[in-house]
Amino acid sequence: MATPRDARARGEAIERLAAAWLAERGLDLVAANQHAKGGELDLVMRDGETLVFVEVRHRADARHGHPLETVTPAKQRRLVRAARFYLQRNRLSCACRFDVLAVTGQWPHLEFDWVANAFEAH
Repeated sequence: MATPRDARARGEAIERLAAAWLAERGLDLVAANQHAKGGELDLVMRDGETLVFVEVRHRADARHGHPLETVTPAKQRRLVRAARFYLQRNRLSCACRFDVLAVTGQWPHLEFDWVANAFEAH
């Protein structure tokens, strides 16, 4: 079993790969691992004039469900709260959206499933 430190390092490596994968598709990285009240924003990216908050979810396999299934309504509420805090802290007022990038597999055999505008802020 991996230690928490190993899991954290693995998670950060997956997030770096996710940012690069999204950059290849036209998004620009603004920030990563932004801690905010009640949560953490994995990636903050820009898609044209839109600020994109990307939740990166990884699973080595789908035996216990697809990573997209782990973004529950409660998780969505925490992400929205964290995004609002980020916007306020950085004095930003712009169009925003929430994307989820599911990553399955293990390096170097990773599959990416990107859902743009995965949920709305309420």
